[in-house]
Amino acid sequence: MLVRTPAARTAATLAAATLAALLLAACGQDDDPSVATPSTAPTSVAPSSATPTAPTPTVTGTPSASATLAAVDRQVTVTIAKKRVDPPTGRITVSKGQSVRITVTSDVADELHVHGYDLGARLPAGTPGSVEFRADKTGLFEVETHESELVLFQLVVR
Repeated sequence: MLVRTPAARTAATLAAATLAALLLAACGQDDDPSVATPSTAPTSVAPSSATPTAPTPTVTGTPSASATLAAVDRQVTVTIAKKRVDPPTGRITVSKGQSVRITVTSDVADELHVHGYDLGARLPAGTPGSVEFRADKTGLFEVETHESELVLFQLVVR
């Protein structure tokens, strides 16, 4: 493409610079959940009604009572202690379009990762970390920790 006028050259240069900046910014966003901002405060404290033989993590279908947080359709709370996941690993099914909040507390520093959505959060030892997102992709997605390589549960979006 041949640009002859100074105004057209300037517009083309600006367009190229904007495109380059967008591409460079996208390259800085990788699948590493350590780039996510960690949650520094618990998003909710749900009483554990799961027994040691519970097949799936605790899920509540009601919005959080916290006035400072937006309402979510599904809340999932998981605790990790001595490499044991509580409630035990299982599947959680949500409907496409629902908002989901996953809160994990680990006894050791780790990273939470939601595959397929490429979301993550740091998990400082003993401090809850959360991710919140709209389940807009259908399929089966593993939710795991990176350092300890524990599968917390499988998220099914239908």
